[in-house]
Amino acid sequence: MPADKNGTEQYDSSEIRVLEGLEPVRIRPGMYIGSTGYDGLHHLIKEIADNSIDEAIAGFANRITITILNDGGVKVEDNGRGIPVDIHPKTGKSTLETVLTVLHAGGKFGDGGYKVSSGLHGVGSSVVNALSTKMIAEVYRDGKTHHVEFELGKTSKPFEVTAGSPRESGTSITFYPDPTIFKETTTFDYDWVSNYARHQAYLTKGILIEVRDERTGAKDSFYFEGGIKSYVKRLNNGKEVLLDDIFYVEKKVADSEVEIAVQYNDTFSEIMKPFANNVLTPDGGMHVVGFRTGLNRTINDYARKNGLLKEKEDNLTGDDIKEGLTAVILVKLPDPQFEGQTKNKLGNPEVRGYVDRVMTEYFGYYLEENPSIAKKIVNKATLAARARKAARAARDNVIRKGAFDGLNLPSKLADCSSRDRNECELFIVEGNSAAGSAKEGRNPKIQAILPLRGKVLNTERARLDKMLANQELVSLIKGLGVGIGEQFDLKGLRYDKIVFMTDADVDGLHIATLLMTFFFRYMPEVIETGHVYLAKPPLFGLIKGTGNTRKIDYLYDEKALEEKLLEKIEERRKNGTKIDENQERFKQAGYTAQQRFKGLGEMDAKQLWETTMDPERRVLVQVNIEDAEKADAVFAKLMGDQVDLRKNFIQAGASKVNLDDLDF
Repeated sequence: MPADKNGTEQYDSSEIRVLEGLEPVRIRPGMYIGSTGYDGLHHLIKEIADNSIDEAIAGFANRITITILNDGGVKVEDNGRGIPVDIHPKTGKSTLETVLTVLHAGGKFGDGGYKVSSGLHGVGSSVVNALSTKMIAEVYRDGKTHHVEFELGKTSKPFEVTAGSPRESGTSITFYPDPTIFKETTTFDYDWVSNYARHQAYLTKGILIEVRDERTGAKDSFYFEGGIKSYVKRLNNGKEVLLDDIFYVEKKVADSEVEIAVQYNDTFSEIMKPFANNVLTPDGGMHVVGFRTGLNRTINDYARKNGLLKEKEDNLTGDDIKEGLTAVILVKLPDPQFEGQTKNKLGNPEVRGYVDRVMTEYFGYYLEENPSIAKKIVNKATLAARARKAARAARDNVIRKGAFDGLNLPSKLADCSSRDRNECELFIVEGNSAAGSAKEGRNPKIQAILPLRGKVLNTERARLDKMLANQELVSLIKGLGVGIGEQFDLKGLRYDKIVFMTDADVDGLHIATLLMTFFFRYMPEVIETGHVYLAKPPLFGLIKGTGNTRKIDYLYDEKALEEKLLEKIEERRKNGTKIDENQERFKQAGYTAQQRFKGLGEMDAKQLWETTMDPERRVLVQVNIEDAEKADAVFAKLMGDQVDLRKNFIQAGASKVNLDDLDF
């Protein structure tokens, strides 16, 4: 910045930078795709594929193919009408080039493009172009192929037209993410792509979506005639449903469409999947508010009218009614007002009334026409209300005793001395023996130890009132500092890392699963914000030397043990040491002895610190909920009441698992 004659810095027009074309996208990519990590990378696929989905929603396409290429790119193809290719009057370029290089040059802003859309040709597509080292676009129209290529958002191979095309009509977009933007990774995850395709197929009846991976040969095809009814059925797989029938309604309201599918199960948690123009809105929005308002009013009105709620009883609350609810809400509207480019929440106020009206009218009809089903739903909500009151009484009783008071921590908690949450760690340890070693070997400034006695309660099948009668869980809740239920507050969390430190055997894995179930069902925010970890203790110790020269190499699974032994044997062979093939493998490798750790309690304090607790050397696995839907299904199978499903799940995976090689 220049200075005037008095040395004062000047601020004038020369300091104002005007960004042109797609330059702002490359300078601030996070503003357009949320992040430049894993999520942002995969958001690129969504931005391109959403345009193909819009063609299907509008009735112009019925087939979409997404291919992860061997060379690191992704190709998205559809059999829609094809992006327009005529000369655009404002830019003088082909419309295809215009929508891929000019921000906000979309096919869905005016009246002639799309009545309903999730993507915007030129908004999402141009952003992907800007963040790609290379993009290849082909449009098939009128028996011709229209081809253009770009580098870093700028045309590198001019628009050209050739006779003949591989299909009657459609669009093909291939792009290669820029590694200077996506520094964390440019490797696409097939499972993410497959899950995205499955969801879109559920939401668009009659569309076939194929996913292929040239790297591995994997491929999947998704087609669901039942639409969101099929989706609800899948979400409830592994759960005992209250009603075999799925409530379903699809209605046009004003210039929008409302589609809802609902089914109750016997669990205590809710699964809600709200979409607007096929875009998942995880933070909800006006369509969710309208749904809940209509659902709650309708159930309470029915219960009052039919004597299922007594005159002096309070209305059932939203929390009571949503227990065991599985619902998919899909609204289609001409001008969706999403919050931000990543579209996590729908803001259109009129949609609240639309969904409320449809839910109130048609779910009301459904309850009247199916009284046995209606009674089951009301009875479940009534039981939830009683449990809620019992839980509140139990919680109040616990509070009166000071159990949730931050100054009255559990007696068995060996707390750390630091009060800086960002450096504090809580180790939840299986058994008193391991806890004793952990307390002795830890860094007492930043590491706290909470021992568990046996296996904690399976919270997949327990309400809050039963949980608060379990002393182990109360100690855990008390130690965390976040409260529970209505009083949960993430701001009270006392530790940055919560580490499950259990034995690397079947019982240890079971305890870790029980703990994960508790956090997943009752404190998902703690997992979502990255605070939960699994410790990975070693299975083997290879001992070399004795006395003061004694050294131990720690190995975490059978594979690592085998590789280490072969490596050491080869080193000795190269050094001229004669190898006796009749000797035990660890002796051939030069080790004095081999130790297998059956549990944490077998390690002394020094070993536990060196292998499992020392931040410089330990192995921690962070627990996350990247696919909560899949996690919900796994927890329902593993921890639910349906023995056959759990048995089949275990048998199907048993042949693929070596417990010594398990990577959580």
